[in-house]
Amino acid sequence: MTHPLRQRGAALLAAMLVVTLVASFAASALWQQWRAVEVETAERARVQSAWILIGALDWSRLILREDSLARGDGTDNLTEPWAVPLEEARLSTFLAADHGVAADASTDTGDAFLSGTITDQQGRLNLRNLAQGNAVDALAMRQFVRLFGYLGLDAALLDHLADAMVQATRTDTPADADAPLLPRNMDELSWWGVPPAVITRLTPYATLLPVRTKLNINTATAVALWASADGLSLAEAQQLTQARDAHYFAKLSDAGSRLSKPNALRADLHDVSSSYFEVRGQLRLGSIVVRERSLLFKQRGAARTLWRDRAGWIAAATKQPGDADAPPTMPRASPP
Repeated sequence: MTHPLRQRGAALLAAMLVVTLVASFAASALWQQWRAVEVETAERARVQSAWILIGALDWSRLILREDSLARGDGTDNLTEPWAVPLEEARLSTFLAADHGVAADASTDTGDAFLSGTITDQQGRLNLRNLAQGNAVDALAMRQFVRLFGYLGLDAALLDHLADAMVQATRTDTPADADAPLLPRNMDELSWWGVPPAVITRLTPYATLLPVRTKLNINTATAVALWASADGLSLAEAQQLTQARDAHYFAKLSDAGSRLSKPNALRADLHDVSSSYFEVRGQLRLGSIVVRERSLLFKQRGAARTLWRDRAGWIAAATKQPGDADAPPTMPRASPP
């Protein structure tokens, strides 16, 4: 016969096991419900951010399109609306300024902040210029030799880049040949073995565009101007940028007249207008930050998107250690 104390102990133990199991199941169900809510919230924020950034890109295209149609001297310079950055601003302020256009009630814009920039990519030396007619272009090579020397980069790396560019763009290569894939932008130079630190050093002065381009003297830095022209000193390049900041150059000859060697700026290498622009946008929505960049091609009456890149640009709102870059910005303009 079982002792009454043992029976009560077994019953108490069974009750404790039942309570533990119920608590475990309840905690698991609560955690799954919380996880489902978080996943749905994050997905909703991601979709909303993507659509808002698409709208920002369309806004940038409109700005460039209007710039192409504006009556003027046909130049692209840093006094134009596209060159004015938009620092981080609350999205609701834009919606409130849009003359009676109300936001979707399902979209929380109170914690949404938008920023971005438009950058003239022809204000930088184009690595695509290294290849011409299935061979290395001597003029472009001299430009990049000067730039690599200024930045303290390895000349052997430049030779490697030039050879890879020729192989990737040559027209007499069979389709099944083992030619390197042509990158779309500077970051993708890592495909060719270029270290990220080198790409970071090059990016303020160099770019990679789909075709060969001229350097816009109205938007180029002093270093890019100096590297682009044979016989031009860095001091003269700095003087040119200072004069340009006071009043942009309407013609190439306006800049050449200020130099000791007026022919240093050449019509086949330099220009006062541009066609390729990079748009960088950032949307911070609560704890999520979504960044996007696009390359736009501007022609009269149109601004066409060549590519967009969002992969790898989703990050936490908290700045991570070692992040040195400021948030990108978007041009400020009045709604049409």
